[in-house]
Amino acid sequence: MTATSRARADMAYMRKSDERLLFLPLGGSGEIGMNLNLYGHKGKWLMVDCGMSFADNFLPGVDLIFPDPEFIEDEQDDLVGLVLTHGHEDHIGAVPFLWERFQCPVYATPFTAELVKGKLSEAGLLDKVPLYVVDGIDPISLDPFEVQYVPLAHSIAEGHGLSIKTSVGTIFHTGDWKLDDRPLIGPACPSPVLSAMGEEGVLALVGDSTNVFNPTESGSEAAVRESLKEIVAGLKNRVVITTFASNVARLETIGEVAKATGRRLVLLGRSMERVVKAAKETGYLKDFPPLVDEEDADYLPKDEVLIACTGCQGEPRAAIARIARDDHKHLQLSPEDNVIFSSKIIPGNELVLGQLFNQLAIKNVNVITEKDEFIHVSGHPGRAELAKMYEWTKPHTAIPVHGEARHLQRHAKLARELGVKHTIVPKNGDVIEISKKGLKLVDQAPFGRLVLDGTEVVSFEDAAIADRRRASHNGFVSVSLVFDDDGALAAEPLMAPLGLPRADDDSFYDGMVDAIETAVERMKRRDRESDVFVEEAVRIGVRRFCRREIGKNPGVAVLITRRDELEFS
Repeated sequence: MTATSRARADMAYMRKSDERLLFLPLGGSGEIGMNLNLYGHKGKWLMVDCGMSFADNFLPGVDLIFPDPEFIEDEQDDLVGLVLTHGHEDHIGAVPFLWERFQCPVYATPFTAELVKGKLSEAGLLDKVPLYVVDGIDPISLDPFEVQYVPLAHSIAEGHGLSIKTSVGTIFHTGDWKLDDRPLIGPACPSPVLSAMGEEGVLALVGDSTNVFNPTESGSEAAVRESLKEIVAGLKNRVVITTFASNVARLETIGEVAKATGRRLVLLGRSMERVVKAAKETGYLKDFPPLVDEEDADYLPKDEVLIACTGCQGEPRAAIARIARDDHKHLQLSPEDNVIFSSKIIPGNELVLGQLFNQLAIKNVNVITEKDEFIHVSGHPGRAELAKMYEWTKPHTAIPVHGEARHLQRHAKLARELGVKHTIVPKNGDVIEISKKGLKLVDQAPFGRLVLDGTEVVSFEDAAIADRRRASHNGFVSVSLVFDDDGALAAEPLMAPLGLPRADDDSFYDGMVDAIETAVERMKRRDRESDVFVEEAVRIGVRRFCRREIGKNPGVAVLITRRDELEFS
């Protein structure tokens, strides 16, 4: 029985039983990003978040990665809704790309909804997607689920956990959160709602694991604001602060730093401009200073400029990366200018950020990171904060999510240390039954990855991407062959090698021609009449020659023309 048919068998069982409560992560378990979670009960499914991640060098030419919603696509008639916890890309970014695969109502609070509207408008889906803007106060009835938003502090406006009530018990899906008793935007956390929830009874806590290796609390945004004011006040020349575009509290901080230090504020980066626009339209950033157009920034006295821009993780097309390589149309940095990376260096980005730091250092630009000054606090809970959350909510079971495998394992260990008897470390595709008896892995649903390749959403394993990856590492050779009526080569093969060492060497080229001709001559005549057989023989011949001569195993494309085709044309 396939995973899909087994999962459908579970659905049939659920329809017979009121006591079946399932949790199924399709993204975000064992990885950072691409959060997509499903809760199943009484034959229905509730989706929580639908996020994306950014591609790396393993996927040349690809920008975005999404979870594959194949399972819920097959069950979309029983999908009661998609509830979004907050507006970060790893929680909402896939909505415009995947929604047509599972079509269901979407629920979000005002700021998150404003961000989603912008994405849907760009995708031409704004009039198609039923997007419900909720106040976050009244519960949402999505039978058989009752969903209550729980305001929590995070590094974006309107961060929320979700209290999901079912006939079996209450699930607390924390979303992304932290403790901050002095939040600059959003509610103070801890919240009395959490303790009240614990008193009523939490069957399972499904929780953020991203920062579990930090033993202390993450800290307050208010402290970062005071530190940045002091740092910028002591700097001469131009100051650039790059941070996460979605961090509305940090953007407000940068605005306050500009006012406190007498500098004019400039925004660089479409995503940052989009977030500021959404924040203002939903009641945030009311005292944000007036902005200077980016095309005017280079004309202002250097000591009077503060630039907020995107690219704090070294994204090659973001504003700070383009500035560093002198590729920005309006702004260039000069010696003794300053760039502050007001963000955490996310694991995996060290190399690309190191290259960016060096590009700036070569220009004699002063680079300040979290390792140099206190300029950032995380939006995720350290172990001290997780311990308090468990103390307040008193969950019967715990399911760590949102992190790499090692994060989930450490979170599960922490939960057990805090007295939670039933924990499980999920993998994407695991179907987990939640009950008063504990947690049980009952099935495996199909899961995978999709990518945005140009304008097309295709499989992570798409042949075109594999060919491109091979070409990026080993080069590529196009071979053109013309056959006569007798199945013999009518002319010398023509080749176009790309990305190969010695490609301009005549002896290398001639050797490859010999390898191709030999491969064809060794074929039986009836086999030479088959394009498929010829293509495979030539591919093998070219690759063997290249491995022997230059140690490369290139991709090979074979174009075949037969004389009868030429005469017909």
